[in-house]
Amino acid sequence: MELWQWIVVIGVPVALGFAGFLFGQRLSRLAAGRQVEEKKQQADELVSKARAEAEDVLSKAAAERRETLDKERLKFDSETAATRRELERTEQKLAEREGFLSRRDSVLTQKEADLIRKDRELTSRDKILKAKVERMDQLISLENSKLERLGGLSADEARKTLLKNLENQARLEAAQMTREIHEEAKAKAEDAARNIIVNAIQRCAVSHSAETTVSVVNLPSDELKGRIIGREGRNIRTFETLTGVEVMIDDTPGAIIISGFDPVRREIAKLAMEKLVTDGRIHPARIEEVVAQTSEEMNVIVKQAGESIVLELGIVGLNEELLKMLGRLKFRTSYGQNVLLHCKEVAYLASLMAQELDLDPVIAKRAGLLHDIGKAADQSVEGPHAKIGADTASRYGEADVVVNAIAAHHEETPMESPYAFLVASGDSISGSRPGARRESFEAYIKRVENLEVIASSYSGVDKAYAIQAGREIRVLVEPDKVSDAAIPELASGVAKQIQEELKYPGQIKVMVIRETRAVDYAH
Repeated sequence: MELWQWIVVIGVPVALGFAGFLFGQRLSRLAAGRQVEEKKQQADELVSKARAEAEDVLSKAAAERRETLDKERLKFDSETAATRRELERTEQKLAEREGFLSRRDSVLTQKEADLIRKDRELTSRDKILKAKVERMDQLISLENSKLERLGGLSADEARKTLLKNLENQARLEAAQMTREIHEEAKAKAEDAARNIIVNAIQRCAVSHSAETTVSVVNLPSDELKGRIIGREGRNIRTFETLTGVEVMIDDTPGAIIISGFDPVRREIAKLAMEKLVTDGRIHPARIEEVVAQTSEEMNVIVKQAGESIVLELGIVGLNEELLKMLGRLKFRTSYGQNVLLHCKEVAYLASLMAQELDLDPVIAKRAGLLHDIGKAADQSVEGPHAKIGADTASRYGEADVVVNAIAAHHEETPMESPYAFLVASGDSISGSRPGARRESFEAYIKRVENLEVIASSYSGVDKAYAIQAGREIRVLVEPDKVSDAAIPELASGVAKQIQEELKYPGQIKVMVIRETRAVDYAH
């Protein structure tokens, strides 16, 4: 074979092999590049997926953190609101206490100023009295000397002097006789009236209950206070809205206070709260259900209370509405005295006094029981309770004599029958019995001051002291200005002025004291 053939035979395969090698290497590079691109793409996908998962975890964590912050903020707001309300109530109590102390301080300051003024007046009077005594001694000495010089008097002058002395002596004896007759008649009348009243009181013993405008509900644990308040105070607001009272939750352990002027509403609120505390389920829907149920039960209790008192007294034919109004009086007080028990006591007293006077005890008992029925009316009815009670009794068919006794028991209407006087007397006896009623400190101080001012306004009065908690006034007179014969008239005038100008339960005793002292010394 020729050289070129060898070259062709050997060179072509070599060239083809080299070309195939180059082509294979190229293909290998292309395959490796595609694989790198795929790996890179997979890596990018993994990074994106990891980033998305990280963002999802961060968003969930942020949401949980926001939810936790919202819960904590709501809890903090609720606790802050409860604390704020407690602080406001505490501030209100402190303000009321401060006002009371300020008023009492002003009263005591005024009293101290009056005492200082009276002390100055007494000192001045003592000086004037001493001067008058000295002057009188001088005048007596002068008159004695004149009488000694003018020993002889004419017949007309002696007659005039004698008649004048006889006239003064007759007037003194007439005044003394009038006083004795007046005291004898008064003693007999007082003895007869006292016997009737004492007989009635001895047969009447009724217990009294003193209430205030608050009721206390005991709690098994202080943890219930938070549940009673509820979230953002919704439970306590619902309870106060439905019952019309105020619930005071303070640091008092194991108790909350319910405050309200309507005693029936306060009793409903107390019973409902006790049920909620016992049940343990405290939320607005349950509160509404329990309050409605308790209100229905209270209507039954009120009616039963009226029926019980009527049955106990033996009164028949009383209208059902009057029974309900009587039952409401069970939860009402006047000066700390339970009104229903007060009415029961007046009914007994009026009935027993009617028996002593040969009157109908049934009518007296009926009028005595209903005399304060006007106090059961709500605030929408205007007027004094005696007039309201009389109108109510007349509307429900009570007799005219009973209606008049109700209307006149505070002397706002003329008394037309003896039963009106009996009811008024029984009302005064029940209200003035020691311990039956209470009055405020300011009212007591004012009444005592008024008594002393009235007594001191009369001429010849030296000092006046109100004692026995304002039920007795003792008046000391100047013996040279007020004689023994003028004492009854002065006592009657002071008593009449007190009766016309002041309002008070029971009676006030006026005692006028005249004292003359003579002092001498042996040397």
